[in-house]
Amino acid sequence: MKLHQLKPAKGATHKEKRIGRGDGSGHGGTSTKGTKGGQSRAGYKRKMAHEGGQMPIQRRVPKRGFNNIHRVEYKVLNLGQIEQLAEKYAITEF
Repeated sequence: MKLHQLKPAKGATHKEKRIGRGDGSGHGGTSTKGTKGGQSRAGYKRKMAHEGGQMPIQRRVPKRGFNNIHRVEYKVLNLGQIEQLAEKYAITEF
C-alpha cells in the first residue's frame, strides 16, 4: 500500500452540506439560517465580545479609581544596597 492509495474507511466520510441550492437539497429557502435577524443576512459579522443581548462583561464589572498611564514607579535603594552593588561589580568611583 502506498500513500496515494490511502482512503478513509467506508462510511467514515459524509457528503458536504450544500446550502442555498434550492428546496430539493433539503437546505434551501432560508439556507438553514432561520428567518430574520442579523445572522440570517449576508455580510453579517459577530461583534467582538457580543453576548447576545446580555449586558457585556466590560459594562457589568465596576470600574474603580483612576489609573494614570504615564505614572513613573520608583524603586527605593538604601546606601547599604548601593555599596553592595558597587562591591559586586567592582565600581570604585560613583
